Amino acid sequence: MKLIDKVLLDSLTEQARVSPRHRAHFNLHPELNDPVQRLCIAMEPGTYVRPHRHADPETWEVLMILRGSLALLLFDDRGKVLERTVLISGGLITAVELPQNAWHAPVSLESGTIVFEVKQGPYRPITGAQSASWAPAEGSPEAAHLLDWYRNAEVGDVPRW
Repeated sequence: MKLIDKVLLDSLTEQARVSPRHRAHFNLHPELNDPVQRLCIAMEPGTYVRPHRHADPETWEVLMILRGSLALLLFDDRGKVLERTVLISGGLITAVELPQNAWHAPVSLESGTIVFEVKQGPYRPITGAQSASWAPAEGSPEAAHLLDWYRNAEVGDVPRW
């Protein structure tokens, strides 16, 4: 039996804190080609996730907050915010299922945030047309500006970085 316990969550949080990307993953699925991907993701404030979609193959995604809080943004093809949902551990909304092929990006709102993710496999890295062309690449100087925008973006807003 695999456990998601305090020891694991504390370890993931520490790994994310010292990681240059400010996040850390723990896979529960045994291999990357598993048909169901299941993982815990620790995300510290300052981690930038470029808006992306899962279009190859088109797949849904479930996110459940285990600790902390995050905002999840859904976008149209030009970057306009269609939905903003805040997941808070122990709060009113603790899980969401994203529709297939939806542009989305999470932003960690507090230190120690950990989300549990389930999606169809096999794992395929996000590349090309699955990354939003209207958003800067991870690691670029402009990414920090978009990350700041994420924190307060509301429905109808369009990124200006």
